Amino acid sequence: MGPTHRQFLLLLLRMVAAAAVVVTSVDAISEQKFAMEPQDQTAVVGSRVTLPCRVINKSGVLQWTKDDFGLGTHRNLSGFERYSMIGSDEEGDFSLDIYPVMLDDDAKYQCQVSPGPLGQPGIRSNFAVISVLVPPDPPKIVQGDYLVTTEDREIELECVSYGGKPPAEITWIDGLGNVMTEGIESIVDALQDGRRFTSKSILKLTPKKDHHNTTFTCQAQNTAERTHRSAKLKLEVKYAPKVTVSVISGAASNGRIPEGVEVRLGCKADANPSTVTYKWYINDEQIIGDYTTELVIHNVTRKHHDAIIKCEVHNPVGKSEESETLDISYGPHFRTKPKSVQADLGSSVTLTCDVDGNPPPDITWIHEDSARVVGSNPNLTLRVDSDTAGRYYCKAGVMGFPEVGAEATIYLKGPPSIVSHRTQFGIEGDNVRVECTAFSIPAPEKVIWTFNGRAVNQNEQDYTILEDTLPEGIKSTLIIRESQERHFGNYNCSVANPYGSDMVEISLMPQKNFPLLLVVIGVVGTVIVLIIIIMIIFLCQRQNKKQPEADTNTIEKQCKESDRSSNISDLKLDLRTGSSVSNVHCEMDYMPGAESETGSESVITRIGVPLAGPVNLPNQDIYRYSAEYTEPNFPPKTDGQNNNGYVPYVDYTRDYNPPPVMQPALQSSIDATRESLQSTRLQLNSLQTHQIPVSGTSLPLNDLTDIHMSPSQNLPNGNIGGIDPRYSAAYGNPYLRNSNIGLPAPHTAIPAATPAPPPYTRDVSRNLANSCANVVNSTTIAGATIATGTTGANGAVPQVARLPNSPTSQYIVPNANLATIKRGTLATHV
Repeated sequence: MGPTHRQFLLLLLRMVAAAAVVVTSVDAISEQKFAMEPQDQTAVVGSRVTLPCRVINKSGVLQWTKDDFGLGTHRNLSGFERYSMIGSDEEGDFSLDIYPVMLDDDAKYQCQVSPGPLGQPGIRSNFAVISVLVPPDPPKIVQGDYLVTTEDREIELECVSYGGKPPAEITWIDGLGNVMTEGIESIVDALQDGRRFTSKSILKLTPKKDHHNTTFTCQAQNTAERTHRSAKLKLEVKYAPKVTVSVISGAASNGRIPEGVEVRLGCKADANPSTVTYKWYINDEQIIGDYTTELVIHNVTRKHHDAIIKCEVHNPVGKSEESETLDISYGPHFRTKPKSVQADLGSSVTLTCDVDGNPPPDITWIHEDSARVVGSNPNLTLRVDSDTAGRYYCKAGVMGFPEVGAEATIYLKGPPSIVSHRTQFGIEGDNVRVECTAFSIPAPEKVIWTFNGRAVNQNEQDYTILEDTLPEGIKSTLIIRESQERHFGNYNCSVANPYGSDMVEISLMPQKNFPLLLVVIGVVGTVIVLIIIIMIIFLCQRQNKKQPEADTNTIEKQCKESDRSSNISDLKLDLRTGSSVSNVHCEMDYMPGAESETGSESVITRIGVPLAGPVNLPNQDIYRYSAEYTEPNFPPKTDGQNNNGYVPYVDYTRDYNPPPVMQPALQSSIDATRESLQSTRLQLNSLQTHQIPVSGTSLPLNDLTDIHMSPSQNLPNGNIGGIDPRYSAAYGNPYLRNSNIGLPAPHTAIPAATPAPPPYTRDVSRNLANSCANVVNSTTIAGATIATGTTGANGAVPQVARLPNSPTSQYIVPNANLATIKRGTLATHV
């Protein structure tokens, strides 16, 4: 290598070394820069705000500026108590902290670093704007919290909110909770500081009845706070009456009011103030009367249908009215009845049936000639021919009301036809009428009478012509005054119309005058004969209606049935069978004057043994009624049957035990005695029936005491000796059939405490017995034994005492010497 090359290499090394020195000096002097710069922020008054500022390679002096005014270089920023720089120098953090934020803090801020000692350039951050938000003051309604106004008069409600930043937003809410969006005007005014604002909202309102006693709310809010603030106002609205009219009573379920009923309409008025007056109108005519909230219309008619009933109510604010249209239901009624029409063949005609009714009537058209329904509309249109011509019937009906109907006829035009009799009669000397009746559609133009080929002139003295227009033609009457023989003969009647003519010959014949007197006599005679015939028929019918004499067997059967129903033994039944036809009668007779204390009739048997009455107390001459004694308890029957005290009549004979046969002599004597007494008894029955006195004394057979007789050969049980127990009272009485069963013990009541009825001593029974004895003697009864306390053959004859005025229920009192009798089936319920 040469020296040149060595010099070049040395120069190159020197240049490299110099470059290295330059690089080292540059690294020793570092540049200042921001690691974090402040950003715009929004804060609410009273809150905390921190603006970040972090610097790298800080060599200069750092400070914050507010609106380009330096706040200081020390971290405590003396002079600004709410401001401070937080962070550490090692981290290069110099953030600005503001607490509490106030409205004055609303400004732009910048973090600045001055140049370094080694010539490092100074740096500045971006401006950061702090926007301070201020909540508005609570809103206020200028009109206050209560306002009185009148309906339909526009008012303005103003709501103001002061000091808000940004301006407050105002919202109106009505009394129903609805946000109002119409009729609102908003105004924003800045305050003197230029940062805060005043918001105004004006609500234009037309009050209604619905606004009465409702509260309107004004709400104010901005972004400075989450909740709104509000003010309220209560609105009182005075309004005219609000009227409603309705039918209270009288209307049917379908809403219609039947014709003829009484209707009540009610008028309700809501008004403020509530002092109101009422007026009622019918079709704009005021109703006279002191009607307020109710209107009564008596007997509504179809004239009230569609009538407008209006109720007008006044108060200090004004008046209001409301109306109700009456819907009256009524039956059909013809406005215009159908009218008959005349038509040419092939033409078209219309029949009208104008019927009024509510609801609208159902209309039916019937062709009477064919009995066919041909239409259901008010108007019936037809083409006229021989089939459609004739009579039509229009029928109209409304549900719940009677139908109405009317007739109309479609006449087919044609030549006339005379329908009068060809032979007519008249009385000579009287005024004679000759009639000519013609059917003519259309009406005839003329009617001409001729007699003997000569036209009859009505101007003549003998004749007069009368013409009567008929719906279907004409009737012409030729009157002959004071007719004579020359007036009788043949008359011609000629009728003509535009469609033709007709002529007939009428023969007028004389009629003999029958005398009027003969006519009157004949009529009167006929009436008299008819009356006589009717009377004869009436009398014959009355004779035929008389009932035949009652059958004796039937009467006997009725008596027996009556006795069985009254619990009396068949003693009397056998006695009756031997009586004569004239003496057939029931044994239960009514005794005048023998009524009970209650006024009921007393029935006394003819046997002489009363089944009811006062009871003779032992050793006392007084009687007490059975109601004062307790009911005895009978032992059960030994035959195992229990019929509650009742057994059928046919079972009575099962307990019958015949007594021993008596001696023949005694038997025959008793038989004779029984037959004699029975015959006498039947005769007395006949005498009493005809009220014939016996021996000067009219004595009822009921007063006879028991008569004992032996059975005869005709007894149902055969010829049995002794006395048949069926003729004894012991047969049907449990007290007399068993000697072990006595009368119930007397009532424990003290007689003085329970006074007896008026006493009847035994003298009464003795007198009755004596009377009976007199009757027997007067009728020459031989061998008859009257039971006056003695005992019969079977020992079953009771001692009887009877009061004339005893109750209808009867008792049998046994004798103290009652013989033993087998207990059997009870004939009566005791």
